[in-house]
Amino acid sequence: MKSFCSDFLRKLALLAAVLCLAGMAAAQAQQKINLEQAIDLALAHSHTLRATRTLIQQGQAQEVTAALRPNPTLLWDSLFLPVFSPQNFTTNNLSSVQQFDMSLSYLFERGGKRRRRVDAARDATAVTRYQVSDAERTLIFNVAQQYIAVQLAQSVLDFARKDLESFQQTVNVSEARYKAGDISEGDLLKIKLQLLQFQTDVSGAEVAKVQALASLRQLLGYDAVPADFEVEGELAYQPLSVNLDDLRARALQLRPDLLEAQRGVRAAESQNALAKANGKVDLTATMQYSHVSDFSSLSASFSVPLPIFDRNQGEIARTRFAITQSQETAQAASDAVLTDVRNNYEAFMANRRIVELYLSGYLKQAQDSLEISEYAYKRGAASLLDFLDAERSYRSTQLAYRQALANYLTSVEQLKEAVGTRTLP
Repeated sequence: MKSFCSDFLRKLALLAAVLCLAGMAAAQAQQKINLEQAIDLALAHSHTLRATRTLIQQGQAQEVTAALRPNPTLLWDSLFLPVFSPQNFTTNNLSSVQQFDMSLSYLFERGGKRRRRVDAARDATAVTRYQVSDAERTLIFNVAQQYIAVQLAQSVLDFARKDLESFQQTVNVSEARYKAGDISEGDLLKIKLQLLQFQTDVSGAEVAKVQALASLRQLLGYDAVPADFEVEGELAYQPLSVNLDDLRARALQLRPDLLEAQRGVRAAESQNALAKANGKVDLTATMQYSHVSDFSSLSASFSVPLPIFDRNQGEIARTRFAITQSQETAQAASDAVLTDVRNNYEAFMANRRIVELYLSGYLKQAQDSLEISEYAYKRGAASLLDFLDAERSYRSTQLAYRQALANYLTSVEQLKEAVGTRTLP
């Protein structure tokens, strides 16, 4: 029995260890996110966007307020109460001497004010929805841009580490050559001093990656990802062919800031209709019960303000000009969208050409030049200056290519933002 319990406990401990390792593996797997996941996390957890979205709820609450009807007014009064003659507080005295009045009045709105208020509030909420969509569009671009910045920092870090490892081998070979008398001590010191540059590059790249990840986490929300999260995918060229006319057409259909401006025209028209409705006078009806000296009566009255001076003409004129303003704003927004698409399209084409230039042969030429110089130097057929110059050229070409690639990917995201969709035509 004792052996059975011991065996059972060992199996239980083994199972717990397996489950723990599985949980750790799952946690490790959850620490990497791709671009689409990053965008989803930002849309779900960004506190700035959450605050902006409450504007829609505020607008819906204003719709409720706009639909409310006026409250009736209840009035009651009592006259000739014998406060200073308490002995007169008798039933007979109250019935035959005192006066009591009770009235109920209600304001009847004319001109369709309530319907116009509701229309204006709904149009204002619709404009707010487009504002929120535009905020989401901006956030998506910021996340994509920062995601590319993290990929760039990771690519530069990988290259710096690889370059440091390669140059360390060169330093080792140079030390062997120095001991063999093939190079001078001055050349060996120059190579060792050059090693400092590679070590500095690694340190700088590590800091850049940490900062890029921190900025990305801020966009995603600190509660959305763990502190040690990573991004998936490498900085790589992704060919993309688009047509400028198609991009313009899609942008005019999808850009939320343009749709907001266009809906603003309708909202301005609703405000003008409401101003005209408010110019109509309202009717107040009152029903009153009176008890005076043992006599009761019921009366009805109506009151209407005379629209001699105030017919809300100032507000009607203002909202009419506001319609013109919103129309001009919508046209300006359309022009801005077309300009934005054109500028980002040209930037995209230019960045694509630059990347293709590097891929057409310049990267290979820089690699071949370094390998030839390194091979010749290690065998004493090339000078130290020639080798170091080839190393600097190779490093600068590689870093410039990575930056050009990041610029190209960023221009793709800018083009998506300009069109207003993640799927380009």
